[in-house]
Amino acid sequence: MPSPELLDELLAVALDAARQAGDLLRDGRPADLGVAGTKSSPVDVVTEMDLASEKLVLELITGRRPQDGYLGEEGADRPGSSGVRWVVDPLDGTVNYLYGLPSWGVSVAAELDGRAVVGVVAVPARDEVFHAVLGRGAHLGGRPLTARPAPPWGQALIGTGFNYVQAARVHQAEVLLALMPEVRDIRRAGAAAVDLCDVAAGRLDGFYERGLQPWDRAAGVLIAAEAGARTGGRPGREADGELTVTAPPGVFEPLQARLEELGAWHD
Repeated sequence: MPSPELLDELLAVALDAARQAGDLLRDGRPADLGVAGTKSSPVDVVTEMDLASEKLVLELITGRRPQDGYLGEEGADRPGSSGVRWVVDPLDGTVNYLYGLPSWGVSVAAELDGRAVVGVVAVPARDEVFHAVLGRGAHLGGRPLTARPAPPWGQALIGTGFNYVQAARVHQAEVLLALMPEVRDIRRAGAAAVDLCDVAAGRLDGFYERGLQPWDRAAGVLIAAEAGARTGGRPGREADGELTVTAPPGVFEPLQARLEELGAWHD
């Protein structure tokens, strides 16, 4: 385990970065906000505020911990020499943000030797900041979080998300069509980091998504796990780009098994 002093320092940096970027996004959003570019498809967009948020976070972290590595969604990728790497989504839920919907956030995780040890997700439109430190539990503000006790499988409320590449969406819709009659319902809010935190807060009974990048899941997976949820990917594997699954024990197992049967891990 890293030293308590290092964890405290990383948490302080992550909280400052997520809160300041969240304030910038909430208070600085221009009325005429438009698309600055696209990524995986014409509907997978980047706004000028994504870029401004990443610039703020990168500059803050560089000023406080210049020897650390950094990986950000909007292209920043640099090695470090300290063993710490920051994995940042400066605006998770860009399409929601573009349309004025509230489900978007800033996700900041610190990895030590490849393992997430600190995670922060700020959700400014809900005035919420989630955080977790490895081995210390998960919190919403000053309140400890515990994932919801597992309901019967048929009463589980499950969150998910979809790829912006049309061909991938077709298979994801087939998986959804098969899964939906088996559970209470399925929600698609449009921001994976926020959904993972909602599992931690007991607002969802589980979440799964194919194709999440490290910056999408690093902070949220740690927060969900520290709240008592199980996290993983395909059976026997950690959450990765093929599949991310999180849910409390009792829901995680049937959800993961059913997703494997349905081939949710491939397009």
